[in-house]
Amino acid sequence: MKRYAVHIILFLLLFAGNKTVTAQSSFAVSGFFEYINNTWAPEDIPRWNNMSGAYNRINASWYPTGNLTLHAGIRNNFYFGPMMADLYPFYSDMLEKDYGYADLTFRWARDTSYLFLTNIDRLYLKWTLDKFELTVGRQRINWGLNMIWNPNDIFNTYNFFDFDYVERPGSDAVLMQFYTGDFSSLQLAAKLNSQKKLTLAGMYKFHLFHYDFQVLGGVMEDDVAAGAGWDGQIGGAGFTGEVSWFRDKDNFADTTGQWVASAGLNYTFGNSLFVNGSFIYNSKGTTGPASMGLNFFTGNLSPKTLTLSKFDLFAQISYPVTPLVKADISSIINPNDGSFFAGPSLDFSLTDNLEFLFMGQLFFGKDRTEFGDYGQMYYVRIKWSF
Repeated sequence: MKRYAVHIILFLLLFAGNKTVTAQSSFAVSGFFEYINNTWAPEDIPRWNNMSGAYNRINASWYPTGNLTLHAGIRNNFYFGPMMADLYPFYSDMLEKDYGYADLTFRWARDTSYLFLTNIDRLYLKWTLDKFELTVGRQRINWGLNMIWNPNDIFNTYNFFDFDYVERPGSDAVLMQFYTGDFSSLQLAAKLNSQKKLTLAGMYKFHLFHYDFQVLGGVMEDDVAAGAGWDGQIGGAGFTGEVSWFRDKDNFADTTGQWVASAGLNYTFGNSLFVNGSFIYNSKGTTGPASMGLNFFTGNLSPKTLTLSKFDLFAQISYPVTPLVKADISSIINPNDGSFFAGPSLDFSLTDNLEFLFMGQLFFGKDRTEFGDYGQMYYVRIKWSF
């Protein structure tokens, strides 16, 4: 039944691909094809390893009326190479795991050295009426404000190191949004995950003193959750921050709760040089070796597990070397255990819809530190968008 369902959706998307949104039409389709190669030099292992991936994404929207939208997003992924064999079946099982209430990940073929699957990460219906919006289905509920770490993003936390997933994960949820003013709104959302655990929360957004603020509260699976965030400027620099508090709802009186907070500054100079700095604090984090705390091989992060360290620091510099070439380097440092990450990249715009990327994810540190056990990863990607 799962395969029949995805066949129907793929047919509808291909049919919609012949349409554009005009006064006479009500379909829109976009997406990309890409090839990416990952070369991994593991820590303390002399043999390098390799894995390739061929990806296709299709985004389709249908507008049957002026206030109704049906949207679907599909990811077709083919992974292959020696690294798959070395990590099999652990890595394949993780890639196949669907964390939503509905299992919308479909495996077509799998062996020790390859995996071909389809994942539907967006499938929702949105209805609007004046200042009210209702969205039902698999969607992204974006409550984060910070550019790197988002303690307020309780519905679908993303992994910073999963750089190739720009759309970010979604949730099987119901979202109601009411715009109470030009710069204020009220949101109520409910989500069920694959374990049938409920996340239910409300958020109010408002504008004050030239800043956008938000406050939220509710339940995130096993915890009572509350939080706040802001987005504004200091001297022309973007200034964002978030703080969230979690406490076990079934053992409320016996626990002290957990605080997770992040804040960041970013600035673009007149010559287009972009700089960005941020930090994250975790009250339950360790000041000793954080023991692979970045959760590199997981697709199910939460704001509580963005880091296992007490705090981390982030820095980034980005500069367009030419109008068609952008250089970027980012870094995360754990001051407590002395480990750090560096991520240099070069992004080439070959044509209006063709890109080439070279990127490294370099991890350094002693054994069992936050960034000390992964080694180095090098990526080459070519991407065609349509």
